[in-house]
Amino acid sequence: MTAVSERAQAHVELDPRVLRLRSDVWELDVLPGTGASLAAGRVRLGDSWVDLLRPTATRHLGEIERCASFAMVPWSNRIRDGVLRFGGRTWQLQHNGADGTAIHGTTGWATWDVVERTEGAVTLAYDSTRLVGVNFPWRFAAQVTYALDGGRLTVTTSVRNLDTEPFPAGFGHHPYFRRTLVAPGALPSPDGDPVLHVPAARGFPLEAGMAVGPAGEPAPRADYRVPRPIGRAFVDDVLTDLVRDEPVRITYDEGLVVELRSDPVYAHVVVYAPRGRSYFAVEPVTNVNDGFTLHEAGVPGTGVVVLEPGEQLTGTFTLDVLV
Repeated sequence: MTAVSERAQAHVELDPRVLRLRSDVWELDVLPGTGASLAAGRVRLGDSWVDLLRPTATRHLGEIERCASFAMVPWSNRIRDGVLRFGGRTWQLQHNGADGTAIHGTTGWATWDVVERTEGAVTLAYDSTRLVGVNFPWRFAAQVTYALDGGRLTVTTSVRNLDTEPFPAGFGHHPYFRRTLVAPGALPSPDGDPVLHVPAARGFPLEAGMAVGPAGEPAPRADYRVPRPIGRAFVDDVLTDLVRDEPVRITYDEGLVVELRSDPVYAHVVVYAPRGRSYFAVEPVTNVNDGFTLHEAGVPGTGVVVLEPGEQLTGTFTLDVLV
């Protein structure tokens, strides 16, 4: 029995919370009940399937922070102290981050509706008007589509203003990539170190993971304009001024290359590399960390978009797997 057939046989019985999408290169496990998150992202490498994204343990399928990737809507990353300022007004959001911030949007704890599904694609929808206790002052809707085509994963996200007044908005995705590529169930090596290339000319000054001013020269720890190993230093930085005709590229020792391309609405990339972990994150995001605060203060380049009633913001990014 080949490694591929053994791999398929081992996953005949799916957890009922998981929707599995397939192509000849990708296998994607989607969690509609956990904020449209991903439980796993596997790719075919030779005759084997390997975890490209950090897989989610069954006991953690309901926790977005433990997922392989998750959507952040209607803002990306943090809002300092949970204080949302816009148009001269202030709202206090619930603190759902351990650091006292409002973090990663407000849709990750909700069940999204399955609008359409095929073997290789699914579209999920969220409507805040149907929920109680949404951690955002305005009514909005969102959609996420995951679609597989050979070695390409395409992710399209949108947020629509359902309210009677304008509001600030943004979104992003938080994929965790393995540092080394291993078969599902195997232990990753702590010594893996893929090469990362992020063609971004500027980075934001940060305090406690949040931007405190306009972008400037990127910090050396997060400067990947020249491809280099991710390294062992702690990185949690927001990069911008991306070269649009160059992809973000991750190159593994195993001979696999991942290329990330995104629409211009994704004006920023967050690189997160925690110490002592077998994973790292490269996150396409529309707005900088604590972007609402900076936008209200008039700081340029935040990526925050003000949506008028009925207006929609949409963006697509792709992950291409090359062997």
